Amino acid sequence: MTPAYDPQSDAAGGTPLPAPAPYGAHTGAGAAADGPRPAPPGGRAGAEAAGFASACGPAPGVPPRGAHAAPVFGDQPPAPIPATVTSPADAADGASATPRWARPAFFALLLATGLLYLCNLHASGYANSFYSAAVQAGSQSWKAFFFGSLDAANAITVDKPPAALWPMALSVRLFGLNSWAILVPEVLMGVGTVAVVHASVRRRAGHGAALLAGAVLALTPVAALMFRFNNPDALLALLLAVACHLVVRALEDGRTRWLVWAGVAIGFGFLTKTLQAFLILPALAAVYAVCAPVRPRKRFVQLALATVALVVSGGWWVAVVELWPASSRPYIGGSQNNSFLELTFGYNGLGRLNGEETGSVGGGGGPGGGGGWGETGWNRMFNDDIGGQISWLLPAALILLAAALVLTRKAGRTDVTRAAFLVWGGSLLTTAGVFSFMAGIFHQYYTVALAPFLAAVTGMGAAALWHRRRETWAALTLAAAVTATAAWGHVLLHRTPDYLPWLRWLVLVGGLTAALGLVFAGRAGRRVVLAAAALGVAASLAGPTAYTLSTVREGHSGSIVTAGPASTGMGGGGRPPGGVQDGGPGGGGTPGQGGGPGGGGSPQNGTPPNTNGTDGDGGFPDGGPSGQEGTTGAPGRASRGGAGMGGLLGGTDVDAEARELLETDADDYTWAAAAVGAQNAASYQLATGEPVMAVGGFNGTDPSPTLAQFQRYVNDGRIHYFVSGGGTGGGGGRGGGDGTGTSSQITAWVQANFTQVTAGSATFYDLTRPASES
Repeated sequence: MTPAYDPQSDAAGGTPLPAPAPYGAHTGAGAAADGPRPAPPGGRAGAEAAGFASACGPAPGVPPRGAHAAPVFGDQPPAPIPATVTSPADAADGASATPRWARPAFFALLLATGLLYLCNLHASGYANSFYSAAVQAGSQSWKAFFFGSLDAANAITVDKPPAALWPMALSVRLFGLNSWAILVPEVLMGVGTVAVVHASVRRRAGHGAALLAGAVLALTPVAALMFRFNNPDALLALLLAVACHLVVRALEDGRTRWLVWAGVAIGFGFLTKTLQAFLILPALAAVYAVCAPVRPRKRFVQLALATVALVVSGGWWVAVVELWPASSRPYIGGSQNNSFLELTFGYNGLGRLNGEETGSVGGGGGPGGGGGWGETGWNRMFNDDIGGQISWLLPAALILLAAALVLTRKAGRTDVTRAAFLVWGGSLLTTAGVFSFMAGIFHQYYTVALAPFLAAVTGMGAAALWHRRRETWAALTLAAAVTATAAWGHVLLHRTPDYLPWLRWLVLVGGLTAALGLVFAGRAGRRVVLAAAALGVAASLAGPTAYTLSTVREGHSGSIVTAGPASTGMGGGGRPPGGVQDGGPGGGGTPGQGGGPGGGGSPQNGTPPNTNGTDGDGGFPDGGPSGQEGTTGAPGRASRGGAGMGGLLGGTDVDAEARELLETDADDYTWAAAAVGAQNAASYQLATGEPVMAVGGFNGTDPSPTLAQFQRYVNDGRIHYFVSGGGTGGGGGRGGGDGTGTSSQITAWVQANFTQVTAGSATFYDLTRPASES
């Protein structure tokens, strides 16, 4: 066989390296039948190539029909090290050929990601005070820790399972209640997700591709947002990435343990954000059922065992909650019948798809749209609300995924490289498809679940085509991917015209120049090709990097947050339905104003709890409407987050007078106060450190407690104060604020029977002083 030409060994004056193994040679299970592979080149070989160029070499031959398939690309050109390591012996053989720069580069990637996400972390304060209050409660009470209660006295839980709260609660138990103790675990989850994606891509595509994938993930704006925020989405993204990685490992060698552990990861994903964790199941199960390197009977036995692992890991907590006597556990927040199963399949399940979430503040898509949560459709991931969060490299990922599947179309059934693309790409497509057409509650930050899938597909796909760059179709496809990314980056940056206006032209010109160089990748000199590749990567990542840096420069707080510059609006995809207004029954205050008497907080609505000891700016930028992002925090430091709706989305500021009032004799009561709506209650609980009952749960629409229960608590002397205001200005369900719901009934009864007390800018009712005594 004629030795393959290697431009790097030629440049060094060396001899040509051996030709790569045929594309049809199998490196997974059963490789012994195919005979030994050529030994990999020693030393650094061509591993010094910049960017993802280091993962690739010249194009191999076309496989014979029906032959087993080896990885399409490897770690070093032109004879790639087998990307699949199936035994300790294989691992030892491959270790000697690992480029010297690979391990330092990997640790540098993790270090840079961690430092980036830690930057200015304290500016977000308690971030989403809804979850921070539950974390505080879990740090004080193991019962609250287990159930995910909003307060240490266990009145009601958050409207999600508690797995995402557990790492934060343990951190607060160790380091005390502060912003860093709450948010650093989220940062570590981000670093862990980057490490998992890097590890999975490295096994299939080499070190250069793995670094590219890790960088894409770390610099995705919504990832930089949510891995610095205390919503459940950070842990969910990590667990989904782990599940995909483990399934690919199972596809390499057919071992049952990998598949079982993947089931465990998805089970804990269910305990993080219920049914969203199951969106990737169809892709993972189908790929393994078709592509696993074991007999059909064993495949389905393995899938059954993985299902058992999923059910056990995700169902043990559910079983305990459902079997626990309801009278001695907290009410299940978000449900209308105190049932976690109802919450799972209703408000957090089918309701998210069809928009019929009982107890929600809105939604209801109707024909052809997403109601108050944004228009649905195939282009939802690209629209004005969501595009800047996740879609920067989505066109390139789709192009590269299609090209990789074309490239591997003649590979054998058990080809692991194709299976890896199907696992990561299938997860990307199924999750994005559901997000695009779900008519219920949908926020931009949900798209962080797509980031690991997108990054893996981009890294592997770019390396696959780079390895074939001397073939015209591969060079043109690479150029098309870079062109699409540059053009789309220009469009996204144009949507914020006042933000770095020069950058969009730099991205466009740089991307088109790189694409032109890639067109001639098969004929141009080595330096020209590498320069084009480096320019293409830089142009592709410039836009998301700028948005990510803007994200980490600002604090984010409240229930609805977005990444990118402050000029990025929320639009219909992120704010609650426009018909929901501040004030009204149960809402507290007059429309558009949540403070003052009856407002239960600061003079302006939606200001998150001030954790910096200084007065916040409050309010909405440029007079923005309710539900859009406001600002708060110390002078010179912004904090962006969901605002408005009587404290529903962002809580309230608690001044010193109100804090002192609630702390007085607090130890004599089970709850220092009660407030309608979880964010409103959370603000006072975090400020005082004392349990505050969230009447009606998050929206104030849950029927808990009932009026009779609340009256019994008051008669027993268990609640000291009632906070005026909070919750929604309306709402469905039995707990709604329409005057007939539980929270409205409680509010009316309190106002009619107890003495009003003013502390600072907030109004309370002293439940130990009947109005007749005042």
